[in-house]
Amino acid sequence: MTISMYSASVPVFKQMLSALSDVLAKAEAHATEKKIDPSVFLQSRLFPDMFPLTRQVQIAADFAKSVPSRLAEIEVPAYEDSEQNFAELQARIKKTIALLDGFSAAQIDGKEGLEVVLRPGTPKERKLNGQAFLLHYGLPQFFFHVTTAYNILRHNGVEIGKLDFMGAR
Repeated sequence: MTISMYSASVPVFKQMLSALSDVLAKAEAHATEKKIDPSVFLQSRLFPDMFPLTRQVQIAADFAKSVPSRLAEIEVPAYEDSEQNFAELQARIKKTIALLDGFSAAQIDGKEGLEVVLRPGTPKERKLNGQAFLLHYGLPQFFFHVTTAYNILRHNGVEIGKLDFMGAR
């Protein structure tokens, strides 16, 4: 039995972005309850050379929108990366989920052999087929940033657990 490229991507991105949205809501509520300036969480990072929470969320949304867009061979929508508060991060997630809702299985299934070029025209150019792009590049990148966002908040005392990370299925 094979799994479709669509099933391995769009529903997974939507599930995890919804869970990330819920985790961010818990973080905002925690900040309010404990009278912590929300920017403390938004600018928090696990180590000085890592991106802060806001950037982790932005990058997670970027992978969620770019992977299916590339597989469907449509232009990847550009986002500004200007979010500075929880409401703006929630809006970005909502916009990304709305974009994902617009994809159909017919646009993505059968693209296992599609050539995807990463960083074209640069010394770091890399060519992958569609399946490798999804399974060995796009999904791992997405999960890294979602997990890091979760870990930043957990490290800062937000009471979240594995069920929060996984979200509703």
